[in-house]
Amino acid sequence: MALPQFLQYLVLSFFFILSFFAFDLQATDPPLTLDYYASTCPTVLEIVRKEMECAVQSDPRNAASILRLHFHDCFVQGCDGSILLDDTITLQGEKKAPANVNSLRGFEIIDSIKNKLESECPETVSCADMLTIAARDAVILVGGPYWDVPLGRKDSRTASFSLATSNLPTPEQGLLGLISKFLYQGLSVTDMVALVGAHTIGMARCVNFRERIYGDFQETAGSDPLSETYLSSLKSTCPPTGGDDNITALDYFSPNLFDNSFYHLLLKGEGLLNSDQELYSSLLGFQTKELVQKYALDSVAFFQQFSDSMVKMGNITDPENFTTGEVRKDCRFINT
Repeated sequence: MALPQFLQYLVLSFFFILSFFAFDLQATDPPLTLDYYASTCPTVLEIVRKEMECAVQSDPRNAASILRLHFHDCFVQGCDGSILLDDTITLQGEKKAPANVNSLRGFEIIDSIKNKLESECPETVSCADMLTIAARDAVILVGGPYWDVPLGRKDSRTASFSLATSNLPTPEQGLLGLISKFLYQGLSVTDMVALVGAHTIGMARCVNFRERIYGDFQETAGSDPLSETYLSSLKSTCPPTGGDDNITALDYFSPNLFDNSFYHLLLKGEGLLNSDQELYSSLLGFQTKELVQKYALDSVAFFQQFSDSMVKMGNITDPENFTTGEVRKDCRFINT
């Protein structure tokens, strides 16, 4: 059902105002370059790629895990490696924030890559850069697009549990809340729809999709027998109570392949997370719906926009961190 024209105008005006302030937050381009380690650690890309190849070959799910770590890093204080910090007596990390606890994986992979880099190029490559490269390689290794990764980030000496709680999108998020969190980071609605396409790989916990499958899933998916079979399977995996940590694929069609099938699921009303299906089914989604249709029809357009939006997200930085930050020797702890 289409929104009245005046309501569309009000919604667009709200997003315009919000995006103005978001742009102000991220207006300065970070001093990142493609050849940042050309003289200090020329093998950095090769080292990261080889370690990621081993990780994804051992378990394809690791690709989504590393990509998710990068997303959750960049949405809190910018892409500064703060997501990698463990709790200590003097520092509260972000790993136990509601959006992260029992959800994030892949920290051991990061440890392994960092150990190799420290052996080859001691105290040179930041954990933030390393994670950004690894996320790109993760996508490539499961069939996704390539993009150049600007480098030169510093690792933060702080983390923010509170920002990890407030800044990260949640699985039950409505469309307006979802858009506002992306706009706050300086990311457009187009960026958002493309970046959420990362859910073409990876898994979700029952606690994050229970409300959806016992809520409006049947309404959005309709009476298609195949959709009904899928819903029954989801309910067997995720009962009304208990089984919070049971998992299922975000994209059941090709869970280990980075493609555009995620958008086809949204067209069928079968998005696993409420926040995903909102892109297509929300009454306010007049722009997002068109983008979902576009990427479902044109995988090349999706790959191109995803690449561009990943670079843009990777460029989210706190300018102060370039002077106050460091290159951690161990990604889990600040240097002493």
